[in-house]
This record gives sequence, structure tokens and C-alpha cells, in this order.
Amino acid sequence: MATFEYTARTVEGQQVTGVMQADSEMAVARTLDDRKLYPVRVQKQAVAKPTFGGGKIRMRDVGNMYSQLADLLRAGVPMMRALETLSRSSHHRLLAEAMSGVREDVAAGKTFAEAMAARPTAFHSLHVAMVRAGEQAGFLEDVLTNLAAFIDRQDELQSKVKGALIYPVVLLIVGVLLVGAVLIFLVPKFRSLFANISLPIPTQVLFALSSMLVDHVFLLAGLVVLAVVAIRAVLSSQWGHRMWDVWRLRIPMAGRAMRMVAITRFCRILGTMLANGVPLLQALAISKDAAGCTQLTDCIAKASENVRAGEPLATPLKESRLFPPEIVEMIAVAEESNQMEKVLVQIADTIERRTTRQVDQAVRLIEPLILVFMAAVIGFVAMGLLYPIFTMSQTIGK
Repeated sequence: MATFEYTARTVEGQQVTGVMQADSEMAVARTLDDRKLYPVRVQKQAVAKPTFGGGKIRMRDVGNMYSQLADLLRAGVPMMRALETLSRSSHHRLLAEAMSGVREDVAAGKTFAEAMAARPTAFHSLHVAMVRAGEQAGFLEDVLTNLAAFIDRQDELQSKVKGALIYPVVLLIVGVLLVGAVLIFLVPKFRSLFANISLPIPTQVLFALSSMLVDHVFLLAGLVVLAVVAIRAVLSSQWGHRMWDVWRLRIPMAGRAMRMVAITRFCRILGTMLANGVPLLQALAISKDAAGCTQLTDCIAKASENVRAGEPLATPLKESRLFPPEIVEMIAVAEESNQMEKVLVQIADTIERRTTRQVDQAVRLIEPLILVFMAAVIGFVAMGLLYPIFTMSQTIGK
């Protein structure tokens, strides 16, 4: 989804400006029409890069801010005063500037979610969608608490993954440098030695790679730079982002983990809204954007239409094949027993625990896989250089 800036007029003719996340300009226009606003100008907002001294706002700091804001609002502190307190007390200068800007926008009449959406370098679009759901349904404090807990768990998992990957990544870098040095400096010296014999396929491959690195190094570097630029350009487009969103769910192990995380967010937000008395159709319309996955968003949108037609929610979720059968079965039973809000939160907790265990297991497999890969590469290089020597020795012996 992209962020759009709009200018519209009310029925009385008063001009209104704001920021909204949507799939297209037509979607923004339809949303404004539902709000009894007449769009005058709608344009896509340019994503700005951080310019405050070249720094970056860490998600850990943003999560702490969400937790503090939830505590202040739950204690009865008005939103404006809470935002002012956070902007003054934040030890991170960039986050303090962002919160000060959010406070100014809220004071000007924007919602908290719209003010966050105007600062994409500080607040993720998924966070904006979840905050918007909390504002519209009246449980902003719960959403902020869930966001803080989610970011904390995500940061803990990332730290665990990074710590586990330090050794294999260093090993991989050293191995690649050694193999590159062998191909550039050592392999060319064997060309004259093997000039008059029939070379096996591994040796031919080594000589071809060595020639490519020695004779066409600038061409290879240019191709790598061109490929990086092309990939960035494709991913920055709406079509490329959607294709990547579809493809990443098909990555072995990692794709399933990302899909389950998206289902967890959807179930938690939907269950929380239903527990706070929000009607199912309205809750589905709000929570679909909180999933953070294009395929899941489309699936939930289709499910909303089926529910509107009188069909159960579990049926379209089962047909999408994105939801595991056991989760669909639990949702179907919850619909029949009218316990959707409780079951959805339980599903979110269960999936979260299982996904964390699966990610831990996957991280533990990375190190031996890299070791096996490096051993195979080194063995291939050794075979390519030593096999012709053994062949020559046998020939000389005969």
C-alpha cells in the first residue's frame, strides 16, 4: 500500500487536507466519498529519507514510545499532553522531532494515525494501520500495548538471529575471499601445466571462472551494480512490491513463518475489535490492512464480501489456502459457538509461540548448512586442480 496526500472539501465547502494509506488514488477517492468529503486533489506522497544528521530511528525506541503512550492514555492523560510529554522526554533526538511533528498535526485536526503516516521514516505502515484500527474502534491503548510487545519480541528475535549468524557469516565471507584469491592468483598458473592434456569438467569450470574474474572484472562489477539498481527499481514500484509480497511467502521455511506472523496480527486485531463491540464487517474492513501482507489483505477483503452475503467467515479463508486447516476449523467452531473474539486471540497467542520455535530451529540449521556448502565448494576446487595432476602422474608412471 502507498501513502497519499489529499485535499478535499466538506458538504459546507470547508477545505480539508490529510494523509491516507490506500492501494490507489481511486481507493482514496472512495474512502473520502464514504466520509462525505469531495476530493479536490489526490497525489502519492514521496517517501522521504532520514535527513536528521544521517541518523536512523530504531524500532526498539519506537516500541518504547508506544508502551509509554499506552500507559499515559490508560492513566487518563489527554492525547495532546501525552504527545507533548513524549516529545520532551525522549532521549532520541530524531524520535523526539517526529513526535513533536505528530503533536502539531494532531493539534491541527488530523488523527493520530494520519500524523504517523506522514512520517514513514519513523513509523511503519503496518503500525499506522493498527493504530488506525484502534482509533476507529476505540481501543487505542490496547493496540499500542500490543505493538510495543510485538516490536519487543521482534527485536529479541532479530538479536537472537544476528547472534547466531555471526560465526557462519564470517566463515562464509572468509571462504568466498579465499576461493576468489585461488581463482584469481593460483588457478591461472595451472593453465600452462595442463595445456596438453584433456581436462575434466571441474577443471574446465574453474578455468572459465578464473578467466571471467581476471579478464572481465569490470564487466562483472558493472553487471552487479546494474542488477542491484534494477531490483531496487522494481521493488519500489507497486507492481514489484506486490510480486515480492507474493514470492516471499513461497520461500522455504521463511515464507511460512512470515505468513503465520501476518495471520497472527490479523487474528489479534480482529479479536480485540470484536471484544470491544465492533461489528464483524467493520472489524474485517479495518483489520485487513493490519496483516501487512498483500495476499492476506485480498483474502480478507473477499471474505468480507462473503460475510456480507450471509456466508460464514471460515469458508473463504479455507478456499484461500493461506490459513492452515486447524486454524480454519477453530474459526468455524468459534463462529458456531459465538466465541470469535476469545478464540481469535487464543489463535494469535498459539501461532506466535509456534512461529518463534520454528524460527529458532531454522536459525540453528543455518550454521551447518553453510559449513556443508563451503566444504562442497572447497572440495570442488581441490578436485578441479588435483584430478588432472593425478591423471598426469598415472600417465607418467605407465
